[in-house]
Amino acid sequence: MADIPEEAIVEEKFLAATGPGGQNVNKVATAVQLRVDVFRLGLPVHAYQRLKVLAGTRLTAAGELLITARRFRTQEANRADARERLSELIDKAHERQAKRIRTKPSKAAKARRVDAKKGRGAVKAGRAKVQFD
Repeated sequence: MADIPEEAIVEEKFLAATGPGGQNVNKVATAVQLRVDVFRLGLPVHAYQRLKVLAGTRLTAAGELLITARRFRTQEANRADARERLSELIDKAHERQAKRIRTKPSKAAKARRVDAKKGRGAVKAGRAKVQFD
């Protein structure tokens, strides 16, 4: 799990949550909105590029990542959930994609493809109008 530096966390705001909780939801702000400065995370270039793709619309133009956690009924649980999700996102961003090794079809495969095309062409040519000379 990725270690998140405290200086990267810009703001941690508590909001009124939706969902389960009864009247407590209306009274207590339990949802957490975590705002993180991606540049202060000190990510390598490849991880930053991948994080931009993974974050999508959660990444602002100012380079801040917004994570909102409202799954649980308590602030502590939602705070832990937001940090856990941020950590998972950073871990996923560090994973490098395997390079694709380009391959080309063999001569036999090319010949089979051409033969199949000729066969289909012959079938279609057989459907043409018959001309009597």
